[in-house]
Amino acid sequence: MDAEILAFDPEPGLVEALSPNVRRVLAPNPSPMTFRGTNTYLVGTDDICVIDPGPDMADHNSAILAALEPGQQITHILVTHAHVDHSPLAARLSRDTGAPVYGFGDASTGRSPVMQELAAKGLAGGGEGVDAHFAPDHLLKEGDIVQGGGWSLEAIHTPGHFGNHLSFAMGDACFVGDHVMGWASSLVSPPDGDLTDFMASCRKLRSRDWSVFHSGHGAPITAPSKRLDWLIAHRLGREAEILAALGQGPARAYDLACGIYTETPTALMGAATRNVFAHLVDLTGKSIVSPQGELHSEAVFARL
Repeated sequence: MDAEILAFDPEPGLVEALSPNVRRVLAPNPSPMTFRGTNTYLVGTDDICVIDPGPDMADHNSAILAALEPGQQITHILVTHAHVDHSPLAARLSRDTGAPVYGFGDASTGRSPVMQELAAKGLAGGGEGVDAHFAPDHLLKEGDIVQGGGWSLEAIHTPGHFGNHLSFAMGDACFVGDHVMGWASSLVSPPDGDLTDFMASCRKLRSRDWSVFHSGHGAPITAPSKRLDWLIAHRLGREAEILAALGQGPARAYDLACGIYTETPTALMGAATRNVFAHLVDLTGKSIVSPQGELHSEAVFARL
């Protein structure tokens, strides 16, 4: 990790202004999966929209409420997706403020048919932890507008990292949750993550002009198109590595991950294996590889 990425090190709970109507409060939940912690955003100057309240931590809830200035009130709570580092605090914050919670749907909403099938067969886990209790008061779909005094946000459905993942556009700025991060590539862990959807969502975002991405983790991304190009190229590079390895013979996702992610710490090999499995599911859908038997995370895959 380079020095520029590591330089992002705000104090948890401290309110930082990113623009005249966007502020950020970092949650105190650093980890190998969340970097410094989850970024919670406060949008607006009177009616305040909170984007991604974060994990259910009393200290972070207090920090969000303490960020309100005289005359301000939280009127909307928007959640990008139902991972435990993004959505659980929404319920507590809603009780404390009376503000309704908006999201695409519960934790299983937005899954592609193949991911629904994998989930039905018992595949679970392997990601950042799912908020199975997430239940938004209002459902948002592609193109819906949420607005308050002085701000307007457009919902963009960006599945891939998670089936119910939304991004929120505000002019040429976009709150992209975990779909695009400046400090690392996004985890895609079936059945919650779907690489086919992830690539389509990257291209959907790439089709528009943006000035900045506000991510769920890490510093603002000031060259959004360049970052999306990198994400797409990174995934295509992983695909090429997987296909080259399968050219040597059939293999499981874990075996492929061990050969490809040679510098990844042991503690993160589970996530690396899920990333590889996500590629194998995508390649199966394209009829480039095939599992020997049923499609599941322990299957042996071969090139066609």
